[in-house]
Amino acid sequence: MECIITLLQMCCRSVTFSSSSSSTAVDPAAGDAEDVDIPAHQEKYDVFISFRGEDTRLGITSHLHAALLQKKIETYIDYRLQRGEEIGPALLEAIEKSMLSVIIFSKNYASSTWCLDELVHILKCKERYGQMVVPVFYDISPSDVRKQHGNYADAFAQLEKRFKDGIDMVHKWRDALRTAANLSGFDYSNNSGTEADLIKKVVDDIWTKLICESSCILEGLVGIESRIQQIESLLGIHSQDACITVGIWGMGGIGKTTLSETVFHRLSSKFEASCFLRNVRENSEQTNGLDHLEKTLLKEILKEEGLSIGSTFVRERLSRTKVLIVLDDVSDSMQMERLGGNRLRYGTGSRIIITSRDRSMLRQTVEEDKIYEVEGLKPDDALQLFCSRAFKNNNTRRTDYKELADKVVDYAGGIPLALILMGSSFLNCKSKEEWEDELNKLKEFPNENIQKVLRLSYDGLGRNEKEIFLDIACFHKGKHVDYVKKMLAIRGFFAAGGIRVLVDMSLISIDSKKTIEMHDLLQEMGSRIVLEQCIEDPGKRNRLSNDEDVCCALKSNTGASNVQAILVNWSKIEELQLKHADFKKMSNLIWLSVNGQLGVSCELAGSVDLPNSLRYLYWCEYPLKSLPSKFSPENLVEIHMPESQVKELWNEDQRLVNLKVINLEYSEYLTEVPNLSGSPKIVDINLCGCKSLVEIPLCFQHLHKLTHLDLGYCRSLKYLPEMPENIEILNLYGSGIQELPESIWSHEKISYLDISIWSTGLHISWLGF
Repeated sequence: MECIITLLQMCCRSVTFSSSSSSTAVDPAAGDAEDVDIPAHQEKYDVFISFRGEDTRLGITSHLHAALLQKKIETYIDYRLQRGEEIGPALLEAIEKSMLSVIIFSKNYASSTWCLDELVHILKCKERYGQMVVPVFYDISPSDVRKQHGNYADAFAQLEKRFKDGIDMVHKWRDALRTAANLSGFDYSNNSGTEADLIKKVVDDIWTKLICESSCILEGLVGIESRIQQIESLLGIHSQDACITVGIWGMGGIGKTTLSETVFHRLSSKFEASCFLRNVRENSEQTNGLDHLEKTLLKEILKEEGLSIGSTFVRERLSRTKVLIVLDDVSDSMQMERLGGNRLRYGTGSRIIITSRDRSMLRQTVEEDKIYEVEGLKPDDALQLFCSRAFKNNNTRRTDYKELADKVVDYAGGIPLALILMGSSFLNCKSKEEWEDELNKLKEFPNENIQKVLRLSYDGLGRNEKEIFLDIACFHKGKHVDYVKKMLAIRGFFAAGGIRVLVDMSLISIDSKKTIEMHDLLQEMGSRIVLEQCIEDPGKRNRLSNDEDVCCALKSNTGASNVQAILVNWSKIEELQLKHADFKKMSNLIWLSVNGQLGVSCELAGSVDLPNSLRYLYWCEYPLKSLPSKFSPENLVEIHMPESQVKELWNEDQRLVNLKVINLEYSEYLTEVPNLSGSPKIVDINLCGCKSLVEIPLCFQHLHKLTHLDLGYCRSLKYLPEMPENIEILNLYGSGIQELPESIWSHEKISYLDISIWSTGLHISWLGF
């Protein structure tokens, strides 16, 4: 569902220079504009032709129609030979949904009440909607039409007889003719020049008017002009290459469809045939969906029904046709192969545009340098777009609402769909109080239409990628990618490929500092997905990142076996007066991260229980003297307890066969390091700032995978045993150690050694041995 808002929806008018689109209305399943309020007047055609059939059907009218179609101008023409007395609703609707009407005045035009009714309705649309009208005087002078002389006088003499009781209608027809005859148009009453010259002038005039209207439309598409130029540059329109394919990539709601549609409208006249296939993903999921899309494509390009790509003649015709094709919202390679791949070879100079949320899929068909990433709007453009919807008069200088508008724009994060939908929501707010209430409501109950569009990308993920997305949304946004990969691996997920998929799907990004970023609305969506697992009972969700939810789950007497990962601020828990932290009932808890309040001692009135399932434990300022006696840490991979109150981790030896990292930095009461002889996988030990530590166990020399050891500021530590041969980084800065084992100097892998003596100021550090 990848459309943010089409050209028409963005500014209430549309130019569709293609015979491929019969309507530019938004299908709720068609794109990012789902459930957007659509203006009552919405164009479906570029041109409506009003004519007297018996006078011009086989002459100028048919030739004009053909010339307009050749220009890819969507044209409505009624070819019915017999008509009733009253104009039909369908015809009225066609007039209303046209950008421009051409009226071909001929000798017998006024003798048809049908034509006269068309004329009245056309002029009504001109007045009401600003519809453009081009009169063509064919074999009748503008003066005769204006004054109803000649054939028109005879016609009205008959009309007045027929409509004695409806003389008011006759007067309306006369007024309409006078009004239309005074409009600027084309006079061919004296047969000056050839009919071909006349048609060329009329078509050129129509084209100019529609292009002008299109330029006005672009003024309503905030920040789009530079993007159009970049796409056109990638397309290389003036190049005669056999066929160039360009991809437009970005997250849901970012504007891919709007951009591709606008480019399509501007360029389609330069091609022999064109087709805009909207909602490829959704349509292909229907029964025989791809077959239907393929037939639609062939019909639009070759102008014939029932064609099959299996026909050699059809393929040859395609190979001789210069085409412009847009495949909108493509989600897998099969769709691209069937509609734009090698099976369908188009003529020299052809261009294909593919929009998708999945960059990896685009790469299968599109060269990397031909993929254009659509980014969010800049703050000023975003504010302009929001204000155009939130204020009826498009007043972006409402200083009294500026601060509130900035907050909404910041919340939307540059996504045009969000700005438009939220702008429509705020339009009905009558006061600042209502604005603030609406903003607070959005944070508690996100806009469902925005969520639906964003959710499509998540729903298309595999199980591994879904879990990774939710973990990042709940716990890891803003963290370094290497750290996140390590945390995800501990959770049992396949991180390297999963993160790549999320990047390709525009669900996350990695900045120049290797930090994982996620749009706020996507993070909000992830949180809502977890919340919806069980709204009333947090203990039935698999992730908890809200402090109150964690407290509720801990206080609950029921089990919480669904919970697998928790992020909590313990200082917030303390405010809720929790006396006993029983995590043990969370029997499947794998990942626990507890932040204390730095600089403030976190006390716990009762005790802590931990489940044996834990693989990762982070507890800053852990408040007790040791880990729970009933806790069996055999599954632990990493344990981080900086600035804790522990004196020792556990009372008896543990066989921690999975442990890789132990971090107890600045745990100033720690007197003893546990026996780690049963931890052959350990690679990193951080005891920096443990000023009460007096001894390093001899078992350290047998930790053959240990590469990082930090004993900085361990002032009570006087002796260092032999170090394993794989040690790479050894920090002894400010420790009490004044003599090193001889073996240290022979370790070939050591790259950093700091033996600075803090108390004397002597600083000796060696790097890059």
